[in-house]
Amino acid sequence: MPFTGRDIISIKDFSREEINQIFKTAKSMEPLATKGSDLLRRKILATLFFEPSTRTRLSFESAMHKLGGSTIGFAEAEIASVKKGENLADTVRTVENYADVIALRHPLEGAARLAAEFAKVPIINAGSGAEEHPTQALLDLYTMNKEKGKIDGLKIALVGDLRYGRTVHSLAYALSL
Repeated sequence: MPFTGRDIISIKDFSREEINQIFKTAKSMEPLATKGSDLLRRKILATLFFEPSTRTRLSFESAMHKLGGSTIGFAEAEIASVKKGENLADTVRTVENYADVIALRHPLEGAARLAAEFAKVPIINAGSGAEEHPTQALLDLYTMNKEKGKIDGLKIALVGDLRYGRTVHSLAYALSL
């Protein structure tokens, strides 16, 4: 199952088999991240965060650096051309000229899917409105599987903002697969 060039927009875009393949790949990459690698040398990740983020943005950026890549982007839309009226499509079309992949966090639901429709590089949804946060759901599932040795049969409670919590929406769907 090749993932090269594929967008990560919604957890719903992945089958259970694909999620298991992602787990296998993640496990094989853990030593590379720990000791450092040049696997992503000369690759650039653009982090376009139109909403505040600490953990998600830093997780993407540190992973890219640990695997030998580099990052560009912004953490505050106020400093980007968006403040001057540039729309999402124009921002993505500009940034894709400088990056091999774009991680996008946006306050509007559907923004990541929209960006993927016109982007020439893969888009990773790093949180879209109250809709989804598929990468956090994948990390949560991976951690459960790593710590418990399985996901099936576990009793899992989802707490917090169940209505607007994008992470919970993605995780609940993934657990249903």
